[in-house]
Amino acid sequence: MSSDAGSFGVLGLLIVVVAYFVPTFVAFGRGVPNKGSVLVVNLFLGWSVVGWVVALAMAARSR
Repeated sequence: MSSDAGSFGVLGLLIVVVAYFVPTFVAFGRGVPNKGSVLVVNLFLGWSVVGWVVALAMAARSR
């Protein structure tokens, strides 16, 4: 395996992790009152598409 392939793997993993936690970043960025709940739902249920969407909906709710 070349060095470029290893770098791409690390970059790819970083992109996936950031995409996984988008609802959490949105919640903390908007300062929603239930940001802890968004983090927990995202962390434990975000692997399912439904859990990720629920966490994003919680983060996008009006303040």
